[in-house]
Amino acid sequence: MVKGPGLYTDLGKKTRDLLYKDFQSDKKATLTTVTASGLAITTSATVKGDLLLADLNAKLVNKNVTTDLKVDTNSRLTTTITVDEAAPGLKTIVSFVAPDQKSGKVELQYQHDYAGISTSVGLTANPILNFSGVIGTNVLAVGTDISFDTAARNLTKCNTGLTFSNSDLIAALTLNNKGETLTASYYHVLSPLTSTAVGGELAHSFSTNENTLTFGTQHALDPLTMVKARVDNYGKLSGIIQHEWRPKSLVTVSGEVDTRAIEKSAKVGLALALKP
Repeated sequence: MVKGPGLYTDLGKKTRDLLYKDFQSDKKATLTTVTASGLAITTSATVKGDLLLADLNAKLVNKNVTTDLKVDTNSRLTTTITVDEAAPGLKTIVSFVAPDQKSGKVELQYQHDYAGISTSVGLTANPILNFSGVIGTNVLAVGTDISFDTAARNLTKCNTGLTFSNSDLIAALTLNNKGETLTASYYHVLSPLTSTAVGGELAHSFSTNENTLTFGTQHALDPLTMVKARVDNYGKLSGIIQHEWRPKSLVTVSGEVDTRAIEKSAKVGLALALKP
């Protein structure tokens, strides 16, 4: 278990990864190469229907400084510079997207045994300010996530949450979208040896009085092959099989079918990731 409560984004992350990570209906290929100097170059292409999206990413790690450059098919250049452990527990992240002059942002993250804090400010005349903080331990923690638009002078985001964790169970309760959505989730490890786990998420919208229930499970068929499945209360059934056919290289096949409309074609996704 991670020491300390972590950051606000960690609340319910295990459940979200189980229910949503790697599930897709697109075709994606990713190739990563590493030069002798340690520069990692990643090329990826995604087919969404008739649309082809591609990007080129270069990452260089020099001691505690990571420089990440990414260019995509929309001619946008995203630059992220991360300084890790400038002081104990402190991480500094500077990012901006060219040619968008309003995209610059500085973020500070600090993690302690009993607190996790993240603050960010936009590099504009009227920036958006963000603060998120979690206090507690790696067993029980409570936190909040707030964004304030100084130009409009109003809160653009106000979330709160709490989480409970032990060796095989993680539960979280969050109130998001300015009190509009209440989400309860849990993640339970059944067998660490086979990575077998189950998880569920229940989201209630107060404005529409609708509930969305999603349940999922995962199981390792062998040390190199993982299967996952999920189903929601709208009748959508999804599954993936992921195989590590060589170290760090994964092939993932995913599919989704609407059990309430079997006559419709099932969605099938394929992802191939090649790493040295």
